Amino acid sequence: MKRIKSMGAHKFSIPEIIFGRGSLDYVGTCARQLGARKVFLVSDQGLEKAGWVARIIDTLEKGRLRWFYFSNVACNPRDFQTEQGAERYLAEDADVIIALGGGSPMDAAKGIALVASNGGKIKDYEGANRINKPLPPMLFIPSTAGSGSDISQFAIITDVERRVKMSIISRTLVPNITIIDPLILETKSQELIVAAAIDALAHAIESYISRIASPFTELQSLRAIELILAHLPRAFRTRSLESLEQLSIASTGAGMAFSNAGLGAEHALAHSLGGIFDTLHGLVHPILLPPVMQFNLPACLDKMAVIGAMVLGRRLESPEKTALGGIERLREFCEELGAPLHLRHIVRDKFQIPDLCKMAAGDVCLLTNPREAAWNDLVRICEEAW
Repeated sequence: MKRIKSMGAHKFSIPEIIFGRGSLDYVGTCARQLGARKVFLVSDQGLEKAGWVARIIDTLEKGRLRWFYFSNVACNPRDFQTEQGAERYLAEDADVIIALGGGSPMDAAKGIALVASNGGKIKDYEGANRINKPLPPMLFIPSTAGSGSDISQFAIITDVERRVKMSIISRTLVPNITIIDPLILETKSQELIVAAAIDALAHAIESYISRIASPFTELQSLRAIELILAHLPRAFRTRSLESLEQLSIASTGAGMAFSNAGLGAEHALAHSLGGIFDTLHGLVHPILLPPVMQFNLPACLDKMAVIGAMVLGRRLESPEKTALGGIERLREFCEELGAPLHLRHIVRDKFQIPDLCKMAAGDVCLLTNPREAAWNDLVRICEEAW
C-alpha cells in the first residue's frame, strides 16, 4: 500500500456552517439559497418518530418548496440503497439534497448525490479522489454529535456482497451547508449520546496523531478532545442542554480535523467490524481506541503524552508514563459511561479476527496512521482488545 507523506502545504475544506439553538428555522431559506425548487429529503424512521422529519417538511412548505422524502436507509447504509435513492432523485426531478440524521442518512445522501450525478455503481468510487463530476447542492442537518459526516470529505457505504464498509473520499462530498441545532440532541438516548461522542473523540485523537495533521487540524482536534472529556459525563448523567451543545461544538471541530487530516488504524478496524457484523459504529471505539493508541505510541510519543495529560488532568514523571496513564484512564472513562470494552462482545468467534484484520489492512484510513501496520499487527491489537 502506497504511503501518504506529510507535505509542506496544507488544505482545509469545510462547508458553510450555521450553528445554534433554533437554527432549523433556516432550512428553507438555505435550500432556496442553493437554488432549490424541489428538495430530496433523506432521513430515517427514528427521526420520523421523534418528529424532526415533520419539522423539516413544515419548514420547507412554509418556504413554498416542493419535496420528496426518502427513508430507505439502514444503520450502516447499503450500496443498493444509495443506488435506489439516486434513481428516485432523478425520477422526482429534484435539485437539492437535504439529509437529516446521524452518519447513516448523511452518508446515504452523499452516495445518492454521487451516483445521481456521476452514474454507475457506488462501488466504482471506493477510495480517494475518484469522483469526476460535481454533485447536486447538499444541505446537511446532523442529529447526533459524533459522525462528522456533515463536515467531512468522507462517505462510508456498505458493499453488501463483499461485506465491506467502503470509504469514499473526495472534496466534492463536503456539503454546501450544514445546519447544527443542538436542540435535536435532546431526543437522543443515553446510548446514542455516548456512542456519538466517543466516535467524535476517536476522530479527534486519530486526526491529531495523523501523518498529515496540520496546525489547522491539530487546533480543532485538541479542542474537541478537551470539550468531550469535560462535557460527556454531564451530558450522560443529566442530558444538560449546555453540555449537549458543547458536544455539538466538539463533534464539529473533530469533523473539521479528520476531514482534512484523515484517520488511522482504529477506524480501519471499525469499518471492517461494521461491514462484517453491522455493528453500531460509535460503540466500537471504546473497545479499539485504547489498544490502537498503545500500538501507535512509539511513533508519536510526544503527541500521545499531550493527549494523556488532557485525559489525566496532569503530567506524570515522563512522556511515556503520561501517555500510558492517559490510555488507561481513557478505558476507565469509557467504562464509567457504560460503554463495551471487549471485542468479544461484538465478534462471535476469535477465529474471525485474521479475516477481519486482512480486510482492515486495505482500508484507506490506514494510510494516515502514524505507525506502519500490517494485517498481523492489527491482529495483535484485536487480541489485546479481546
